[in-house]
Amino acid sequence: MIAIEDNKCTGCHVCTWVCPHGVLAMNASSAFVAYEERCIECGACELNCKPGAVQVTKGTGCMVAIIKEDILGLKGKGCGCG
Repeated sequence: MIAIEDNKCTGCHVCTWVCPHGVLAMNASSAFVAYEERCIECGACELNCKPGAVQVTKGTGCMVAIIKEDILGLKGKGCGCG
């Protein structure tokens, strides 16, 4: 799960630039979650957010499938997100 605290976001765009799947977008003054279903919970947005406005809660989404299949070599159906 991904969330953005509007009161902390400075509108710097960094989170939108580092996200590998285009999960985040910008409105006039801050970032927002545009496509939560694309999030693989990699944490790049959170790690690069200097004001600490982005929080990524690790869950059982796509990242688990990536670890199992690509890192551990356990072939399966993945996370099912297509």
